[in-house]
Amino acid sequence: MLKPFVAAGLFAAVFVMATWPAYAALRRALRGSDAWAATLMTVGVVVLVVLPFAWLVENAIERVPRWVALVRGWLVDGLPPPPAWLARVPLAGPALEEHWRALAADPGALRDLGKRLVEVSRGPLLSAGAIVGEGILQLALATFVGFFFYRDGEAIVASLRAGVARLAGPLGEELIATVQTTVRAVVLGILGTALAQGLLATIGFAVAGVPAPLLLGGLTALVSPVPGGPVFVWLGATFWLLAEEQFGWAVFMFAWGAGLVSSIDNVVRPLLISRGASLSFGLVFVGVVGGIVAFGFVGVFIGPALLALAWRLWQVWVEHEDARATPPEAAPR
Repeated sequence: MLKPFVAAGLFAAVFVMATWPAYAALRRALRGSDAWAATLMTVGVVVLVVLPFAWLVENAIERVPRWVALVRGWLVDGLPPPPAWLARVPLAGPALEEHWRALAADPGALRDLGKRLVEVSRGPLLSAGAIVGEGILQLALATFVGFFFYRDGEAIVASLRAGVARLAGPLGEELIATVQTTVRAVVLGILGTALAQGLLATIGFAVAGVPAPLLLGGLTALVSPVPGGPVFVWLGATFWLLAEEQFGWAVFMFAWGAGLVSSIDNVVRPLLISRGASLSFGLVFVGVVGGIVAFGFVGVFIGPALLALAWRLWQVWVEHEDARATPPEAAPR
């Protein structure tokens, strides 16, 4: 019975735990009205998280017919002549230009290549579409569950404290504090990095004249939790500028992406996460990929948070075991 709600419930719990200080401040401003504060927080989540994600998906879907028509035109009429800059690409330029001309001269070979690409990419594209569609439903359900977590959060935590105290004894309070600190640090680190990278990428796309800068900036923020994910977005924009023979803006886009968008990941994420958890590159990667496989889109946030929490709880447990195993020093006589 609970299985359909596991992913949404975990995401709601993680998100509510990370934003609880904001909820507490709002509740104080409303003079202790739990229901109204929970309602306003839920509306804020819908406006700031659910609607932007839905807008991003809708705009991406709207552009699919244009891409399909473009590819179909290539398959029917053949490729256009290769751009002049392609031959000047270091090392691989001449070979790429020769291969381009061969495909342009033989529409049949181009169609065969297109069929092979479709066969290879059909499965991943269908899986990605299912993950995105499921993600919208999970976000909507998590928002609904989050309202009750906000409203009844103190009662839920009190019950958890009592249960953990019976299981872990004196260590229970420290475990609860570790859960709160670790999850909050990881989620805020992921969200903070995603917002920073998305904002910087949007500015760069707009300055360079790349089409749909808001859409690409939102996509950058969406793939930000994946290590190296934003590189594919700004690098694609760089190649588009090269194809348009805007070499100066292509250099700018590459420098902006490598120097600001991607490098900020090495500053903001460690700065925010280090306050409550130690999260290595490998842990983030495994958490994101494993989280997506296990929970769908919301696993991007659930996976790293749960792995970081498990690692931190292991450290706390080991530290306490070592402390118990080490005999106290004899008092001086």
